[in-house]
Amino acid sequence: MAIYIALLRGINVGGKNKIKMAELKAALENIGLARVQTYIQSGNVLFESEDDELALRRRIEQEIATVFGITLTVVMRTAEELAKIIAGCPFPESLLAEAAATCQGESFYVATLPEAPPVTGIEKLAGANNGDDLYHIEGRDVYLLFRHSIRDSKLAVNIQKLGVPATVRNWNTMNKLVQLAAGMKH
Repeated sequence: MAIYIALLRGINVGGKNKIKMAELKAALENIGLARVQTYIQSGNVLFESEDDELALRRRIEQEIATVFGITLTVVMRTAEELAKIIAGCPFPESLLAEAAATCQGESFYVATLPEAPPVTGIEKLAGANNGDDLYHIEGRDVYLLFRHSIRDSKLAVNIQKLGVPATVRNWNTMNKLVQLAAGMKH
């Protein structure tokens, strides 16, 4: 069985699309996912399954729509894919430290996408990023480094120009999910 991490887009944000994690866990167990666990309230779910990513995404999205009445995008990664995201950090530690010193709040995030963005979307994002924030696209993942604040960033506002739904997690959350997934292997 593979260990998967499902990243739910847009739940428990700003008082909208509220889902209690215990209820989400129970709903996903009801559709046959094994060893389900959630991490914090922003819709991070770890589980085991023998099914493929696309089938799992569709089942989870359908179950959430049926049980909670919420239509959303689920982005999936295997434990191995998530570990590669962490190992593949494109920014040097010195740059991360510099950004962390000047940023209000978290400075480093990863946007995960269900599929790689089209060239036209990549070009639109490049044209929209006129600040000093940095990004790096690696397949279905976008590393985002903010120098001042994610809330005031033109890059953050324009991530939807990629033309593919994205869900964003800070670097600490991504690292914790890798740790939790590694713990499931034992």
